[in-house]
Amino acid sequence: MLTANENKTIKKMRPPGRPKKSIRRSDFLMVRLTPTEKILIEGRAKNAGLKPSEWFRRAAKNARVFSRFTPEETSWFRMLAGVANNLNQLTHLAHVAGLFTLAVKCQNILKQVDELITKLSSHDG
Repeated sequence: MLTANENKTIKKMRPPGRPKKSIRRSDFLMVRLTPTEKILIEGRAKNAGLKPSEWFRRAAKNARVFSRFTPEETSWFRMLAGVANNLNQLTHLAHVAGLFTLAVKCQNILKQVDELITKLSSHDG
């Protein structure tokens, strides 16, 4: 049997046990799923050859989330709701007072509605 001095090479002793991970996941995020959603995620993870937690992490990193509406678009929807309310009031007045007296007002409101719809459709992104 050769000793370290006789062999002239000293081998480094590896520390016992599993090597430490460079990135340690220590935080938890609890997500509630329906049974159908869980089956769907588990199936997709299995098809990808990943554990469901790893698949979910990758899917979350690659997801693109867009805000539903910008503040400007929200104000347009409020204006459109106000115009719709005015149009309902004018319709009621048309039934009471007669249609011809309100024709000009209705044309102005329809013009506003058309402008708002044009703005909203051009900002669909």
